[in-house]
Amino acid sequence: MIQIHGVLDLIFWVLAIGVFALSAWALVHALRTPAQAFAVTGKQSKKLWLVILGLAALFGFAAAVQYLNVLSIFTIASVIASAIYLADVRPAVREVGKGGNQGPYGPW
Repeated sequence: MIQIHGVLDLIFWVLAIGVFALSAWALVHALRTPAQAFAVTGKQSKKLWLVILGLAALFGFAAAVQYLNVLSIFTIASVIASAIYLADVRPAVREVGKGGNQGPYGPW
């Protein structure tokens, strides 16, 4: 008989690594984005996003090393915070600083 707990533990561990990767990706993008881009787009400040995403990465790492449960409220909140940043803030701040002459394959 297959050990169900072993398979479920593996699935939750892979999900925890995914949570950490998502939050780390969002944090790295926020670190590389200039602070003026956040102000121009009307989003929250860069400092606030760095704090939020830093905590999200911390909780994601804690879940990946199995210090926190993957279904912990902190882990779920880190997924939500990272997803909000990547879906709403990242596209808005990426558009800042691009030139006006945009062709179908980039600036020209």
